[in-house]
Amino acid sequence: MRFLHIADVHLGCTPDGRTEWAEMRKRELWETFRSTIDDASKQHVDLVLIAGDLFHHTPDETELREVNYLMGSYPDVCFAVIAGNHDCCSPGSAWETFPFAPNIAFLGREGVECIRFSAIGCEVYGFSYDRPQISEARYDRLHPEENEYFHILLAHGGDRDHIPLDAKALEASGFDYIALGHIHKPTVILPQKAVFPGALSPIDAADEGPHGYLIGETHGNQVQVRFVRKAPREYVSMTVTAREEDTMFSMRDRIEQAIRSRGSENIYRVTISGERDPAVQFDTELIRQCGLVLDVQDTSAPALHLEELKDRCRGQLIGQYIESFEGHERSQIEEMALQYGVEALLAARER
Repeated sequence: MRFLHIADVHLGCTPDGRTEWAEMRKRELWETFRSTIDDASKQHVDLVLIAGDLFHHTPDETELREVNYLMGSYPDVCFAVIAGNHDCCSPGSAWETFPFAPNIAFLGREGVECIRFSAIGCEVYGFSYDRPQISEARYDRLHPEENEYFHILLAHGGDRDHIPLDAKALEASGFDYIALGHIHKPTVILPQKAVFPGALSPIDAADEGPHGYLIGETHGNQVQVRFVRKAPREYVSMTVTAREEDTMFSMRDRIEQAIRSRGSENIYRVTISGERDPAVQFDTELIRQCGLVLDVQDTSAPALHLEELKDRCRGQLIGQYIESFEGHERSQIEEMALQYGVEALLAARER
């Protein structure tokens, strides 16, 4: 049997909500999901496991019709779906009464269900969240029936407020594979047995690194899984070190070149470090125009060369201010006071 394991698709989310590319990202989540389902067919996958948070919120009937159409368009592929903490199957929600296509099995909130896929010799166990938070360790007590089928647990959780996981309990559970969701970075709990694929696409700046899905192949009761990179872009934190010879536009060009080399399709958070010419200020709004840049933090400090500045301004207010900090080892607060004070005095002199 071949299976595809995804989680945390978050359809309906608008990543980077106040940016000019936010709506593009919202559409992209849907397209990446559609393309992943198409991959399942092209790679002759028997079963697609969706381990919660397919949606960013509890879906309405219109949204369920969309995913039902996409998954139902591949009748030779089976789908097993649970709702997670974001898209929980709350009482009265559209999840409860929606008529899914015959190849789609939704495991609801009324206790643990077992769906048997006889044609591929597999049983899938699981249940949906009925509310956004479940603090009980509900998976610790689950065990499959003893039979000849390959047993999969479809599970969503992994932190204190969302069904905590115990690796030893999972290992002893008797399940052949545990398809996890909720953690947005690819994470292995038990090698080739209990794995988070991570979010299908990154939706938050903290979701750095590649994103995609897992492909698994069974050999008896053993599994081999591999990660497939799918998301068309990543979040990247990038630090560029300022130099004294930098001007505003040389810094902008350096950042633009760094973005091109690391991938213009990615979304960046830029930090400027190092020391700059005291007379130069970096325009962070101008730098944001270098690409898909979420924010720019300028942590660079002016290269003050205090000894040279003290000699040049001896007898003046700046020189006297520098001398007032001498004669003892300066604390971190005093270092900051010295730096900010000299900056302020230089700025006042230039005015």
